[in-house]
Amino acid sequence: MSSVVPRIDLLVAPRDASELVLLAHGGQEESLAPAGAWRAAILRMWPFVPAARAGAPAAAVGLMRYRYRGWNAAADPVTDLHTVLDRLPPRITRVLLIGHSMGGRAIVAAGNHPLVDGALALAPWLPDGEPLTQLRGPVVFAHGTADQVTNPAQTAAYAKRLRASGVPVALLSVAGDDHTMLRRSPDWNALVRDFTAGTTYDLSLDSDETEQLPRSTRPGTTLRGVLDIARARLRYRILRHGF
Repeated sequence: MSSVVPRIDLLVAPRDASELVLLAHGGQEESLAPAGAWRAAILRMWPFVPAARAGAPAAAVGLMRYRYRGWNAAADPVTDLHTVLDRLPPRITRVLLIGHSMGGRAIVAAGNHPLVDGALALAPWLPDGEPLTQLRGPVVFAHGTADQVTNPAQTAAYAKRLRASGVPVALLSVAGDDHTMLRRSPDWNALVRDFTAGTTYDLSLDSDETEQLPRSTRPGTTLRGVLDIARARLRYRILRHGF
């Protein structure tokens, strides 16, 4: 077994930050291999760094680094999230979780942590029968209609169950985009910015309606999405591992 411990790579770290935006990347169903820094699932989260910074300029922004690439039978990413949240310094009093794919599943499962005050799950992997979590703060799910990796219908079903349990939820449909979230990269970035700024869309308990994620005035392309990743990776660097 690996001796690697879970950590947060801090990419934005204001000295007096009391809030943290934590980005949780995707992975695989089963794998004990390490999650290398240049894997596509991790790189895809980098454009959300400037987006989160624009929405919450006083907050720290960190990239979650799990021990393994896989979810595995033990739900390892959830354990890792709880570990890093439990170890945050006392000055961090509020955490917003943003996760993609497996990371979306992980933040849902860990979203009842006392420090968590909101969760944004992007194209989450929420299989049938996924246990309900009483998430804290605004809860937003967003899923591309062309996703062939994780199922938008399963996301909608989970959101419906969560609403029925008394948790306010916003459910957003991203028309035409797939699991990579590259075709409409500007719109996903705007969603992250708005979420961290406090825009919560329609947090309804009595409706199964799905909102459409608004389109940017500048149409996105897959190439633009890739360039967004490259620009963010060049602009930001890992300041340190944890606080």
